[in-house]
Amino acid sequence: MAGAGGGANDVQWCFSQVKGAIDDDVAEADIISTVEFNHSGELLATGDKGGRVVIFQQDTENKSLPQCRSEYNVYSTFQSHEPEFDYLKSLEIEEKINKIRWLPQKNAAQFLLSTNDKTIKLWKISERDKRPEGYNLKEEDGRCRDSTTITTLRVPVFRPMDLMVEASPRRVFANAHTYHINSISVNSDNETYLSADDLRVNLWHLEITDRSFNIVDIKPANMEELTEVITAAEFHPHQCNTFVYSSSKGTIRMCDMRASALCDKHSKLFEEPEDPSNRSFFSEIISSISDVKFSHSGRYMMTRDYLSVKIWDLNMENRPVETYQVHEYLRSKLCSLYENDCIFDKFECCWNGNDSVVMTGSYNNFFRMLERTQRRDITLEASRESSKARQVLKPRRVCAGGKRKKDEISVDSLDFNKKILHTAWHPQENIIAVATTNNLYIFQEKVN
Repeated sequence: MAGAGGGANDVQWCFSQVKGAIDDDVAEADIISTVEFNHSGELLATGDKGGRVVIFQQDTENKSLPQCRSEYNVYSTFQSHEPEFDYLKSLEIEEKINKIRWLPQKNAAQFLLSTNDKTIKLWKISERDKRPEGYNLKEEDGRCRDSTTITTLRVPVFRPMDLMVEASPRRVFANAHTYHINSISVNSDNETYLSADDLRVNLWHLEITDRSFNIVDIKPANMEELTEVITAAEFHPHQCNTFVYSSSKGTIRMCDMRASALCDKHSKLFEEPEDPSNRSFFSEIISSISDVKFSHSGRYMMTRDYLSVKIWDLNMENRPVETYQVHEYLRSKLCSLYENDCIFDKFECCWNGNDSVVMTGSYNNFFRMLERTQRRDITLEASRESSKARQVLKPRRVCAGGKRKKDEISVDSLDFNKKILHTAWHPQENIIAVATTNNLYIFQEKVN
């Protein structure tokens, strides 16, 4: 399963690194809530429930040697959001980072957007390895010099110093969402971005913090008539006027901002008719879409619901062109998954660099890779047991019923507390990042 090409069984995945504490006793603040590579793949950002952003940088020294593993090391760590309290509504606002999105790099600095439930921040990540020395009006320690003692003029010079990585907040976009923000997406014009909550989608300009335009509003006049909520939204990668948003009813609406200022009438509605034979009490819950992602080419769109991944051709609205079952063996367990609230887990999904493979998470720290051209799939596991350097990951199989084979795992022995909700794929290479509770696993293609 390649970033540059190749099929599901052509690539052997091996362990590269694991980040995070090994303790069984996990602090709530350390639970990873989002993972995102930047556009070159050189930087990898994670956000956690404690409001922190940790950025890892790819080690470029060994990149030219194909047999050497390119490791990711901590580049910068900063507190992005703090817990707040809304006194008007008597509500606590969590510091948890819901999403991180990188902006395309334009100069030496990097920029990223991070959001919690209510406030979006634009951060600048910059390096400093020189400092000015030789001021005329102040000493090196910052004290002012007595102007009567200055007899000569000095020309300040830059001297080398140890590399410092600074994260500074450049913009704060607040007070625009009544409900919890679930998505942010940067537009291809690199000037605007959208943010979505349960009932509204807002359009922002990156330079303007005090106002945004409401482009979707599905809030009914009477809240008792509310039948669905917005679950995710994303801009098209190439058409700056097009975006989609998904709903808890399993539909995806595509909107064109050229049509009207308020996109309350969609241009396309992607919806698959429900199979009446599969209708149950849980049908509406499991059809809710937890993530939507455009392919890099912009031709396809991937959606993730509780049990499956669907690939839609943007030119065909009535049904997906591909459907992959992620963990169909859980269909018989929906009752217990409803009781322990796992049925409401929001799994994300991602594309590889050339859109030939998609990846998404599951329970028991399993994650699935689905190869599109030959419709092959593989289940792998992120665990400490297989975390020796360059150790090849063995495919895992789950036995849904009947006689269990030697290498299979019984569906009854799956650990539903261990789940992979957040995954990311390097945009150019076969390197993947997988978040398991408070650990970040990095796997890569085995190089012979």
